[in-house]
Amino acid sequence: MQIQISNLIKEYATLRAVDNVSFEVREGGIIALLGPNGAGKSSLVRMLVGLTHPDSGNIKVTYQGQVYPHLPDGTFGYLPEDRGLYQDRTLKQNLMYIGQLRGLDKKVIQQQLDHWLERFELTERANEHLKQLSKGNQQKIQLIATLLHRPPMVILDEPFSGLDPVNQEHVLTVLKELKAEGVTILLSAHQMDLVERLADEFVLMNCGQVIASGPIDAIHEQLADNQQIHFSFAAPVAAEALAALPLTQLTHNDAGTHFSAEVALTESLQSLLQQASLCGPLQEFRRYRQPLHDLYLSAVRNSAATQEIRK
Repeated sequence: MQIQISNLIKEYATLRAVDNVSFEVREGGIIALLGPNGAGKSSLVRMLVGLTHPDSGNIKVTYQGQVYPHLPDGTFGYLPEDRGLYQDRTLKQNLMYIGQLRGLDKKVIQQQLDHWLERFELTERANEHLKQLSKGNQQKIQLIATLLHRPPMVILDEPFSGLDPVNQEHVLTVLKELKAEGVTILLSAHQMDLVERLADEFVLMNCGQVIASGPIDAIHEQLADNQQIHFSFAAPVAAEALAALPLTQLTHNDAGTHFSAEVALTESLQSLLQQASLCGPLQEFRRYRQPLHDLYLSAVRNSAATQEIRK
């Protein structure tokens, strides 16, 4: 399955929720769709699954040699942010019902239940009512419901919601396993550290527009204002000794041995390394890459400021 989204626009009354959005989803990859509330992510997903239609632009889904204007029925699993399971029914009753809605044979449903309940460590609780479970375990059942029919693509809205760190890692492992099996995954989540470890590509949105997209290295190239570096010396070096270096935001520890600084993107780190080594016995020199969380916040603020100026 491959998905190409081109110049997509969706408007509601006076609001343009999706504004000329373009990106691709490659088969067997994990793509993270990120942005604050109101960025246009949900509107985009609704068009992708065929609940609404674009006002202009197009979605091209290629699956088994056929081309579709949205994801064909039965080819995807969707985990929405708003949950919809039956609290007064057991885990097994909930999942059997969902499997039947998907058109699965009862024997196949049971096989999938056995597999996924064991995988999520819930086998012993199959006959408990959903309301007896913690929020985290209910989230696991939601994930099983999404994966029950083994779709070639899954769309996950906040898949780590309600999970403690141990179970977040568990879900992370399951998603990596699905990727290894060739499942295509589109996810949206606020746990940036987990998303950065998991996704192959990213689409950052704000106010209906894409503000950066691509692999993590491309995101840094598009959004980072400067390079950040850390370096240290075997003996104290006065900050004044580094004055000739093209550094900004220079900070150091009390001993004067460890330094952090920002460097323009155009500066050569190799040249900077050579210059720094002349200031003292250099022990360490490394580039520090900003976490996705910091880039995300900075990009959203800058995008919001740009939108305000345009008004």
